[in-house]
Amino acid sequence: MMNSDTMQSVAIPMLGLVLATVFPAFLISVFAVGLVKRFAVTLGLLDEPNARKVHTVPIPLGGGLGIWLGVVGTFLLGTIVLYLLRTNEQLARELVPTRLQPHLPGLMSRAGQIWLLLGGGTILAILGLLDDRFSLDWRARLAVEFLVAGFVVYLQNLQLTAFIGIPWLTGILSVIWIVMLINSFNMLDNMDALSGGVAAIICGMFAVMLIVNPDPVQGQPQLFVAAMLLVLLGSLLGFLKHNWPPATIFMGDAGSYFVGYWIAIGSLLSTYAGAKGLTPHAVLAPLCVLAIPLYDMVSVIWIRVREGRSPFQADKRHFSHRLVDLGMTKKQAVVTIYLATITCSLGALLLPRTDIWGAAIVVAIVLCMLALVGVLESLTGSNGTKSL
Repeated sequence: MMNSDTMQSVAIPMLGLVLATVFPAFLISVFAVGLVKRFAVTLGLLDEPNARKVHTVPIPLGGGLGIWLGVVGTFLLGTIVLYLLRTNEQLARELVPTRLQPHLPGLMSRAGQIWLLLGGGTILAILGLLDDRFSLDWRARLAVEFLVAGFVVYLQNLQLTAFIGIPWLTGILSVIWIVMLINSFNMLDNMDALSGGVAAIICGMFAVMLIVNPDPVQGQPQLFVAAMLLVLLGSLLGFLKHNWPPATIFMGDAGSYFVGYWIAIGSLLSTYAGAKGLTPHAVLAPLCVLAIPLYDMVSVIWIRVREGRSPFQADKRHFSHRLVDLGMTKKQAVVTIYLATITCSLGALLLPRTDIWGAAIVVAIVLCMLALVGVLESLTGSNGTKSL
């Protein structure tokens, strides 16, 4: 755990890391989303209003392409810079802060991995784009999602930090985790700035946790994964400039699939507690940070199954819709979900810094937040009218 002197000594280099990841991704995304918006009608990427949509006029789709390009473009620039630094040691000494220089070899060694992971994300972005354009069958979408998840888990050896002594079970759970997050952010994408804003909050919280709480095994900030998430944060902020109410473009499935996948990958690459560490409860951090998207997905699926409908049948029964049924405006519902996400995420920052009793309190706070949401939602009937 970092003491105050250590945290102060890394503050300036960490600020440089944030600027080097968030800023270029933001600029690329803002431009790319604007470009997609300009040609969306020509490409047939238009979301028409219907009974299960909250918008009343056609809105361009494909904003997710801008999010994807913001991430890919930033990592392309980063790869070029790393190559130049690797081939010119003097340049590296002059440009890279002394405290960050020990991390350069590690970042360089993982450049190949990042492009394989981006390849998986690109496949999902293309899948989502095709779904936006042609409305693919849900079974085909799930099949591709499981294939991509299986590829990154088994060929890249990504595993959940769960301390389960059964490797094959950990692998299966890791695949399910990726697919689950892909679909949770897809389901959350139902109001202006909702899925993108929640994802941005989650990326920021994850990045802070990885920088402030060092790897329990190596004792160093987890810069590689933090950079991955900060790049996505910047790209999401660029998208939100166009998606903030009233939205002029939606991210579509191309964006929600990529965003859910990238956050899932970041959570799998992170180390929360060593196998023999003093804070094994820190492995609960991803569940705290992602509590709201997971709650939305589970509750929606439960409602649909309970009503005898397909879990994949789109409707207006999401968390955000249910808040609007309570009498909130759409903006108020989105801000409420933002605050709930921040509240649950703040608890995750404490998990690596507390004992088992403190962890129990953090988990209790998250559960109480979800219970409070459930109580509020119980004020509406099944038809969306107030019951009190």
